[in-house]
Formats: sequence, C-alpha cells, structure tokens
Amino acid sequence: MRREASAIAARFSLEYWREHDVNASYPWEFVRAFAEAGWLGVLIPEAYGGAGLGLTEAGLVLQAIARSGAGTSGAAAIHFYVFPLTPIVHHGSEFLKRTYLPRAARGELLVAFGVTEPTAGSDTSRISTVASREDGRWVIRGQKVWTTNAQHAERILLLARTSPRRDEAPLDGLTLFFTGLDRERCTIRKIDKLGRAAVDSNEVFLDGLCATDDEIVGELGRGFYHLLDGLNPERVVIALEAVGIGQWAVAYASEYARNRRVFDRAIGQNQAIAHPLADVWAELQAAELLGYKAAWLFDQGLSCGAEANAAKLLGARAGFRACNVALQTFGGFGYARETHIERLWREVRLYEIAPITQEMVLNYLAEHVLDLPKSY
Repeated sequence: MRREASAIAARFSLEYWREHDVNASYPWEFVRAFAEAGWLGVLIPEAYGGAGLGLTEAGLVLQAIARSGAGTSGAAAIHFYVFPLTPIVHHGSEFLKRTYLPRAARGELLVAFGVTEPTAGSDTSRISTVASREDGRWVIRGQKVWTTNAQHAERILLLARTSPRRDEAPLDGLTLFFTGLDRERCTIRKIDKLGRAAVDSNEVFLDGLCATDDEIVGELGRGFYHLLDGLNPERVVIALEAVGIGQWAVAYASEYARNRRVFDRAIGQNQAIAHPLADVWAELQAAELLGYKAAWLFDQGLSCGAEANAAKLLGARAGFRACNVALQTFGGFGYARETHIERLWREVRLYEIAPITQEMVLNYLAEHVLDLPKSY
C-alpha cells in the first residue's frame, strides 16, 4: 500500500505543489488520481463502494503522500475525503450511507467539516450554532471557523445545538447534521493563512441553512459522542502525516548535505550539520512506531486514546523540528521558495495546533494516563 500510494504521489512534482501553494488553487488532479486508484474509500465499507480497510492502511496512504513532498497540501486534500465521513460510516442511517458513501469513494463528493467556532475554541460544549425546528425541518443559524473545503464542498458535516446546554451534561444536546452547503443560506469567507493555501480554510456564517430529519447523523442530541469515534483515528493519521513530512525533509536535506561543498568538503561531514539530522531521524522513527501502535490498537477494537494523543504530540513536534533542521541545513537557500523547504516548514507547523493543540494533548495525558486533577 505504501508503494502504490507513493507511486501515485510521485507523479506530482515539487513544482506542482509550489504552484498550487502560490496560486492557492485546489489540487483536483491529485485528488482524481487517488480516486481512480480507489484510495479515497479506504475506510468506507465494501458494501458502500469502499475498500473496507482499517486505520493502519489509511495511515500508510496518508504518510506516503506526506513523505512524497506533497506535504500538508497533498495529505489534507485526501484526508478530508476520508475522515469527515467517519461518523456516517459508524452512526449514519442506511439512507445516508447508500446515498453518499459510494459517491465519496469515487471522489465525486467533497465535504466540508464544520465543528470549530470562534468563541468556543476547544470547549465544544459552548458552541453557539443552533438548529431550531421550524415547519417540519431544522433551520440552522450560527458561525463556524476553520471550516476546510467550504469553497468547493457540496455538503457539510455540521455540529449544532438542538437543546440548551446543561452544566451537569454539557455535551448533551449537540446534533450532527450532514446537509447541503446552500450558498443562499450562508456566507463563506476564505481565510488567508500561513500555509496549506492549496486547501482552503474558511469562516462560515449560517443564516437559515436547512436540514431534514434524514440528514441527522446518528441520534438527536448525541452528535458530539458520534464525533468521538473519529477523534482518535484522526490524531493517529495526523501524527503519521507529520512524520512523513519530516522524513521527506531529512532525506532532502541529507542529500544536499552530501553534495554541498564548502571549504573543500561536504557540509554533511560537519557534525553541526550531521548530528541534528541524525537526531530528528531518530525522533521520527519513534513517533512513527507509536503512531502505528495506536492504529493497530484501534483496528483491534482496543483502547488507544493515550497512544493516539501521544503519537500526535510526538509526530507533530518531530515533523516540525525535522523541517526546521532541513531549512537550517540549506542555510539561506532554505529560505527560498525554489528549494521547497519553506513550504513544508510552514505547512507542518499546523500540526502542533490542529486538530488539537499540543497543550490539550498534555492535559489529556496528565488527566487520563497519570490520573492528575483536571486542570480546566
């Protein structure tokens, strides 16, 4: 699987990704190539047109993409075909599964992911988007931020409050909708951001977006808990994507260090160059192993929360550090767009923030692994 995914990704050059980054253009050709090979449906059951494989296989594909030099631009383009649909796979009605999963597996359905809000942050229980029952349908009003794919998406997986928040059960009363992204009932503003310009992030203002009962994923008021099934798997593949980017950076910088000569010797002969590259190589190996351990645990139906979160923590950290070392290895040329490192350096930095910050990962590990008092 790694070999096949790497071969597809290798058809798209570093220049392809630089142009899409500079022009902020969506990599449709790349997505179609993976759709034609059947990889977009890696987690979708065979009964609905997918490959019916596990998290380990999804991790192999996404790590291979990141390791090709496609970085977050390439990984995210495939990632957001695979993971927003996880709640539908596990909790969706037969209608939702049969209607939308085959289209997603063929690459015909692009989905936006609408959970995060500007005033709620990591406290999902305090989202203010509300879905009200009006004339036999649900009418949704509110605001989302960092909504991926909203510029082009046909539908949105959207979390909204359908009953008031209660302190004794703050995460109850949130419902997950899978509804059309009607541009007449919402305003979408693209966010100009540091990296990954090829895959858009957006503010979405919802003013009367409509949904039907058939478009509810799972149970009314249980939407947050349906999302939980996708949180650990996403953290695992985020870790592996970050590791893949770091592995590309180490290999790319090592080749340069072998060939770049200063003072009549290869710069890689200098320990100030060699040791940092060797150090991050080792960190990446450790993060990769933990990521696949977490994936294996998940695929076996075993608890993997600690491993998934720790893998995300270490993978994101090692991936960014590897790109930073690679940039330093190139010196001034590392700062130039033409050597491509600066794009990967900007892109991999995202993984220390999203989909969960490093600080929140540490909070989880402190509370749930070390049994320390909750700090927030």
